[in-house]
Amino acid sequence: MNSAQPSLKILLLTHSFNGLSQRLFVELREAGHQVSVELDIHDSVTTEAIALFEPDLLIAPFLKRAIPETIWGKLPCLILHPGPPGDRGPSALDWAILNRESEWGVTLLQANEIMDGGDVWGYERFPMRSAAKGSLYRQEVTEVACRVTLQAVATFIEGHLEPTPQTAIADSAQQREQPLVKQGDRAIDWSSDNQQTILRKIQSADGSPGLLDTLYGRKLYLYNAHPEPHLNGKPGNVLGQCDPALCIATADNKAVWIGAIRDKQSPHPFKLPATEVLQQELSKVPVIEQGYSEIRYQEIGGIGLLQFEFYNGVMSTERCHNLQRALQQAKRQNTQAILLLGGEEYWSNGMDLNQIEAADSPADASWENINAMDDLALEIINIDRQLIISALQGNAGAGGVFLARAADLLWVRSGVVLNPHYKDMGNLYGSEYWSYLLPRHCGAENAEQITQSRLPMGSREATDLGLADACFDLPRNQFISHCIEQAEQLNFPQLMEKKQKQRASDEAKRPLASYRTAELERMRMNFYGFDPSYHIARYNFVHKVPKSRTPLTLALHRRRGTQ
Repeated sequence: MNSAQPSLKILLLTHSFNGLSQRLFVELREAGHQVSVELDIHDSVTTEAIALFEPDLLIAPFLKRAIPETIWGKLPCLILHPGPPGDRGPSALDWAILNRESEWGVTLLQANEIMDGGDVWGYERFPMRSAAKGSLYRQEVTEVACRVTLQAVATFIEGHLEPTPQTAIADSAQQREQPLVKQGDRAIDWSSDNQQTILRKIQSADGSPGLLDTLYGRKLYLYNAHPEPHLNGKPGNVLGQCDPALCIATADNKAVWIGAIRDKQSPHPFKLPATEVLQQELSKVPVIEQGYSEIRYQEIGGIGLLQFEFYNGVMSTERCHNLQRALQQAKRQNTQAILLLGGEEYWSNGMDLNQIEAADSPADASWENINAMDDLALEIINIDRQLIISALQGNAGAGGVFLARAADLLWVRSGVVLNPHYKDMGNLYGSEYWSYLLPRHCGAENAEQITQSRLPMGSREATDLGLADACFDLPRNQFISHCIEQAEQLNFPQLMEKKQKQRASDEAKRPLASYRTAELERMRMNFYGFDPSYHIARYNFVHKVPKSRTPLTLALHRRRGTQ
């Protein structure tokens, strides 16, 4: 922000503090504004928040219901809608995918008596790509929404903003209210639908609510679909399985992989790996060794690229073991550096809480998962033949952040949001050698700030605090190639000598094993102790139990002594 411009008090009103809300929170704060968050629990709660905070603006990045006139009639209220001007309704992205729109957009609206019908504060269109709804939301929608919002806020400060009626902007074809997409609108006909049609239908429902279908006589919600170019069979038949996914034949002699399933009638009615949900039914289905891969490795020059694309960034015990084996194989190659690339939307979000919740003993499953995360972190730390670089093109949270920090270098793309803390999950202590890694890279004071703030952190702040070593302000499609170029320019002999000496010196002062032991003693109390906070928080998170209040870490206006 220009130092001559005044800062604003901005209240973010949101149904949940999702990825878009977090990114906007980070960027508005980086622009110099005072930002507080209120979850959209009840109109009276919002009214109280406004009275406490006295904001200049209310911005709603993610709502599922309308703001009442008692609020928007007294305060400028800006609503982000994931559709172009004129588009209205709760299923904007769903319809855009189903209708094969070539272009879509994001509109910043003034709240009024018509849902999504207010005057326009700003908008921007973007080309559509073939991708899941969640991917489009986390990438294109989020990028455009932040850009449009920051521009509107800057114009508001200057006093030049005059909202424009949607009818003056929107194409006539897009001036419509679209209904909620129902399951019948995207139902799969396996006997006639081709691969691309099936992918599009599942992609339109990915994230939420999932696509309802029948497999083995069970009504199931399907997620995380990918094309299979080689396998074929009778349409609708399950052809094989590989890791978390199962393969189903389509009507055009192709097939699709389904990576995640939710059985609403199950004792565990949340997303789980497809092969876990249908374990009994798949007992005689062949395993396709090279069919579906969440982990890929390639080499470019002297640089190894290890990419792991785990659905929603979660790392189960099995996924940790698989990635550790892939890393062990990669380190045996004749390379100077290994780039740990993660996925496009998420690098890692740490332990797989869904699979832990579904286990016979969640405490035991938690213990196994955190030890697998620690084993992987130790593998990264101890590699002494190559330089290890974590390259974050997507967000990371909890143990995933510290796993990334286990590398020698951590590079992050601008716009990435990090949540380097555990405490919101029932006051977890955390592991992944963070008590060694953070003070070493960030210093004790910054380490304390990083782990205790419980707030999302932008890439620039992460770099300033030493959590990241470099931030590259680049579009997503240029980030990996830039990281490769930067890696190739490093002085490997010098850096490797420094790395080996540092590791030997650190080990002599205090063995790595002692950090792990101390961390896990605290984690054991979280999992097996008398305080059930972690188990309650995990249950609420997995089962999406609505929050009864906004956490004080976010609700600045509700903290004592801030007014």
